[in-house]
Amino acid sequence: MALKTQDEAADWVPTKALRRAVLLSLLISVIAVVTGRAELIVLAAPFAVGAAYSLRNRPKSLPEAVVSTEEPYLTEGDRATVRISVANPDEADYDLAVVRLAAAPALKIQNVDRAFVSPVLASAVMDLDLSGEATRWGRQAVGPLQVYAFACDAMLESRPIVAEPLRLKVFPATEPFEADEAMPRAAGLVGAHRSRRYGDGGELAGIRQFSTGDRLRRIDWRTSLRTRELHVAHTLSDRDAELVLLLDVLNEAGNPAAAPTVLDTTVRAAAGIAQHYLGCGDRVSMVEYGARARRLRAGSGRRHYLAALEWLLDVRPGGTEFDPVDGLFNRYVLPNSALVVVLTPLLEARSAGLLARLARAGRSVVAIDTLPPGIRPVTDSPWGDIANRLWHLDRENTVGELLEHGVPFVPWAGAGSLDQVLRDVSRMAAAPRAGLR
Repeated sequence: MALKTQDEAADWVPTKALRRAVLLSLLISVIAVVTGRAELIVLAAPFAVGAAYSLRNRPKSLPEAVVSTEEPYLTEGDRATVRISVANPDEADYDLAVVRLAAAPALKIQNVDRAFVSPVLASAVMDLDLSGEATRWGRQAVGPLQVYAFACDAMLESRPIVAEPLRLKVFPATEPFEADEAMPRAAGLVGAHRSRRYGDGGELAGIRQFSTGDRLRRIDWRTSLRTRELHVAHTLSDRDAELVLLLDVLNEAGNPAAAPTVLDTTVRAAAGIAQHYLGCGDRVSMVEYGARARRLRAGSGRRHYLAALEWLLDVRPGGTEFDPVDGLFNRYVLPNSALVVVLTPLLEARSAGLLARLARAGRSVVAIDTLPPGIRPVTDSPWGDIANRLWHLDRENTVGELLEHGVPFVPWAGAGSLDQVLRDVSRMAAAPRAGLR
């Protein structure tokens, strides 16, 4: 006969009901022996026989539990449906299975703060569906899930089983954003921005005579029939541009339970801008300005947009003692021809220094203010209002200095918020520059 190990023997433990039944049986039996009253055995028999009868079919396996969902990808505001499955692999029924589930505060799952109780038959599975709303972006956890069961008329209790949490990907809601202005500088030949270079494109530049190498589909038959010579349509090439989204994550401010924080505004704005320019055929890269200094390489298309959303899910605030700006100024991170859009709350001097250094380096840079309105320093001092006013005045002074350096600083306002700024940046990039002779 095989002996159970200590861990296997502890899978199912006696409950208080079994302890009471055994204790009463022994106590009455001892009293009957000591006093010599055999009729007391009749009182002890129901407890002993009942406990033995309940334990005749003892479970040998622990319950199995898992958390699953049919929609692992969600967007802020979507409904999340989570299924809890508790399986009974044993041949004995579970009288009750008690389920306790924890969930991230951003997932407003109904009744998640209470325990769920249900019987589970032998070799059966009990499914419990819970629904809620995903209110904030990120990798939101559903779990851990704790399950323990009662069997043998509640005489035995299983040790708790903890299931691994489920990670739901909640993508940021892309705020509506459109930019009617072209990029200040273009690079390749596959995008949707008009350039001054002749080539295949959709923008008509004129009509010229046919020459060797011209495509037949470019022949302008109306002009050719009128002049008795072949003429072709001359077009401007469609060019793509590269956009670098630089996310300032040195600091976080605000309460996510009450209103969007700095990080919320930064991530949602970055998702909206990336969606717009990737839809135009441009290349977009992302860089964290913070302790981790993560970087997403430049790419284009639908697949890169999904990669950008995945990358944004892992954005975390975090300052550092050293200035992470030193690793940014190389042609692989910030190409010279790229438009750099800096999403910053401008909460410390290092952020302003980064913008000034980009402007002095001759980069096309636009700064977007991601500080939500109503944010103010938390203080219990009676001078809190005055300190808040002074802080805002100092910040406005810093913004004025950046404007003097040629760095446009605009608040994030969704659609059309960058049109005027991009128009000015495009004009500055196209203007002739003075050089030394």
